[in-house]
Amino acid sequence: MTVRGRRQKAPPSVLVYASLVLCSVLAVPVPEVNVTQSQGLDYLVQFGYLEPQDPKTGALRSEQSFTQALKTFQKMAGIPQTGQLDNMTQAMMKLPRCGNKDNIELGMGARKKRYALQGSKWAKHNLTFKISEYPRGLSRDRAEKEVYEALKVWGNVTPLNFILRPFDEKVDIDIKFARRQHGDGNPFDGRGQTLAHAFFPQYGGDAHFDDDEEWTINLSSGINMFQVAAHEFGHSLGLSHSDVSTSLMAPFYRGYQRHFQLDHDDITAIQELYGQRRIKNNDVNKIIPKQTSTVTTRVPKICNDPKIDAVTMTSDGHTYIFKGKQYYRLSSYGIADGYPRDIAQDWKGVEGPIDSALHWDNGYTYIFKGDYYWKFYNFNLIYVRSIEEGFKGLPGNIDAAFVWGGNGKTYFIKGNQYWRYTLNHVDPGYPKPMSVWTGLPSHIDAALKWKNGRTYFYSGDMYYRYNDVEFNIDKSYPRPIGEWWFGCPDKEQMKQLIGDTTTVTIRQGDNASVSADVPSSHNVAREKWTSANGGRTIHLYSSHSNVFIFCYMNNLLFSMLFISLVNAKILNLIS
Repeated sequence: MTVRGRRQKAPPSVLVYASLVLCSVLAVPVPEVNVTQSQGLDYLVQFGYLEPQDPKTGALRSEQSFTQALKTFQKMAGIPQTGQLDNMTQAMMKLPRCGNKDNIELGMGARKKRYALQGSKWAKHNLTFKISEYPRGLSRDRAEKEVYEALKVWGNVTPLNFILRPFDEKVDIDIKFARRQHGDGNPFDGRGQTLAHAFFPQYGGDAHFDDDEEWTINLSSGINMFQVAAHEFGHSLGLSHSDVSTSLMAPFYRGYQRHFQLDHDDITAIQELYGQRRIKNNDVNKIIPKQTSTVTTRVPKICNDPKIDAVTMTSDGHTYIFKGKQYYRLSSYGIADGYPRDIAQDWKGVEGPIDSALHWDNGYTYIFKGDYYWKFYNFNLIYVRSIEEGFKGLPGNIDAAFVWGGNGKTYFIKGNQYWRYTLNHVDPGYPKPMSVWTGLPSHIDAALKWKNGRTYFYSGDMYYRYNDVEFNIDKSYPRPIGEWWFGCPDKEQMKQLIGDTTTVTIRQGDNASVSADVPSSHNVAREKWTSANGGRTIHLYSSHSNVFIFCYMNNLLFSMLFISLVNAKILNLIS
């Protein structure tokens, strides 16, 4: 997690380069270190350079895999890629850093872009936040001020706005200072090493800070709270770690730096997700386009009705949503290209709609429909059996099935009851009423233990993340399924995007133009303004229905702001 100096406009960078001169470059001196090969292996696993071994197998790692992982880490850290656990590599491993895993594709040179987008982003520009647990060594006022300034670092270069809420309200980003185990399955390690971690937008956006650290403000001693927070909020907004040493989103803490600014790498990354900040000029919002290019965006059909039948994963790590006779594969940005597809086409023997689906950690995926279930390994059918035969004691027509992250056991839901299943039998005392699961709605459509170990429940068009420690839904939930899992426009935009079909085409360049096909009752008018650099900012509005669309192009991403858009459905947006 990189972190640079004091705040003024935007935060800084991180990563340490090679050479013993490093001690003079870093505000935090490089410690005397002796990292054993076992400790180095644990580090590479913890931060994503090696996959954890399956405890059910006795497989050994090859020396080649360890060497390659070391080289990838060394590339990420900007030090010589020796493939050896040398002194410089050991020193890098001992530096205080962010607890989030690194983006290994960058270290392997997989992308030309140096910054990394995690994939998910917020579907709105006004985000609420609160500090639910404050640091012990700072007053509430000072902590809130530093947190707000760290968020504003990103708001200064994007359209994002951040609003502080009282600690007892639901918010988008929940911030807490905690010690050791703190309820998210990622315990802190005491003073030093891991300073903080944050969840990407798809997983809630919350940020947690190790309260065993000595958090300070504008001091060279301790850990600079503002700098660390600015880095973590980059994750909360959708950025992964960068391998650019001067980037704020590099993973390592460099100590307090009095003057800093966001690196170009940071700005390019965050603006690719959210665009540039609008500047008001004569009451007209204008954006200066960066470059000429064409992008097409479509609103997926499922966004109109995001209620789902089932959700599951496969052994290869992909996540699938089932709805009606079709299914969708999810990507980091929403629905993967080429989907939806017919269930019957790929899931042998299964005709949609299905009742529920289940994925076990051993790699097998089960699809339930009526009184039968199908067992798959990825898309390879293993067998078909009756539920009575394979899951004795369970009813047919199961609504949802999941492995709970709280204890690793399998649960099945039907109506207002649930069953716990262990070692080929239903546990004694079941079924039990769903009211036991505090905070969940009366009916559950689907459930899933996600890659992060957390359990998610889906009901109607909303989903809930369950807190396995407090045995209640997490704060700031429920959330809309469409926005967070499918990449749909937010609810207000979807309300506006209904009715007669409308196609809006906007082209950027010297001959900027607008065309639209909307109901004649809207009496559409068109206007154009020329931006400072000669590019075009185009406004399309309807005087009859107060329809106003503000469109602009920013870094290959097409964005638009809908204001009171009535009876118009955007099918294609081409910039």
